[in-house]
Amino acid sequence: MDFPELPPGSNVVGVGIDQIEVSRIRESMERHGPAFLNKVFSEREQDVCMQRADPAPCLAARFAAKEAVSKALGTGIGKEFGWLDFEIEKLASGQPVARFSEHGKSALATRQASTALVSLSHLKETASAVVVLIK
Repeated sequence: MDFPELPPGSNVVGVGIDQIEVSRIRESMERHGPAFLNKVFSEREQDVCMQRADPAPCLAARFAAKEAVSKALGTGIGKEFGWLDFEIEKLASGQPVARFSEHGKSALATRQASTALVSLSHLKETASAVVVLIK
């Protein structure tokens, strides 16, 4: 795959953004239950979100982050990069941190990235994520 040329000295190697309606996640949870949750979200992500009165916005933001990472990598969700190759961990400060599986780290290396910076946001009806891959 040919990637765009980076300016000399740049350490940003990819950017992705995604937005999703919270209702889509809520409907998938109602329709498919644990099968949906286990396919898309790590156990830790589920634990964090299910502690909330309404877990759907929390899960939707993480869903958007996974899509944003796949866009930043240029792969989409599939064989090269799957739903469980990336998860959001939250620091005590509340800052979201990207954690990659071994397969996810391989996808990062293909893009010459070593980590990802993540920003999440959600409202009652919409969740968003922005991801910046860093070299």
